[in-house]
Amino acid sequence: MNRTAEKVLGIIGLVFTVFGIIASVFGAVIFKMFSSNPDLRTEMEMDLYSDPAMTPADIDMFFTIFNALGGFLWLGVVFLVISLVLTIIGLVNIWNNKNPKLAGIMFIIGGLTGGILSLTSILLYIAGILCLTKKPKTMVPDEHIITDTPPEDGGMRPL
Repeated sequence: MNRTAEKVLGIIGLVFTVFGIIASVFGAVIFKMFSSNPDLRTEMEMDLYSDPAMTPADIDMFFTIFNALGGFLWLGVVFLVISLVLTIIGLVNIWNNKNPKLAGIMFIIGGLTGGILSLTSILLYIAGILCLTKKPKTMVPDEHIITDTPPEDGGMRPL
């Protein structure tokens, strides 16, 4: 059976997942650089202290949230790597039509770990659903083929 649509959607999802990993690692490194470099931190603190509406408690809360966002980006990298591995497993299983059911399950779980409603996950959901629902073509037995000639046994022929 031809599984071109599933392969294409899986490959596009794989490429988008790799781009997501690269962007998340880049963002996490930037957050880490800002939070660990004391010169940048003091410069940001001076900018925040110059705002009369900001209190020292607000500034501490700002840096706490800033550090937490860096940690969440690393958590996102971990989930995207899991999604990447599951997508690769799905592509390997669908490539020669070895195990389309397993590939569909891997695509759907990869979409869930890659982000619930991201473009990547939607593509992987579609590929997974196609893998699970597409049935192989079955051959029609010869006795059910309709012809213009009457049957040899003298019975009635279908309309």
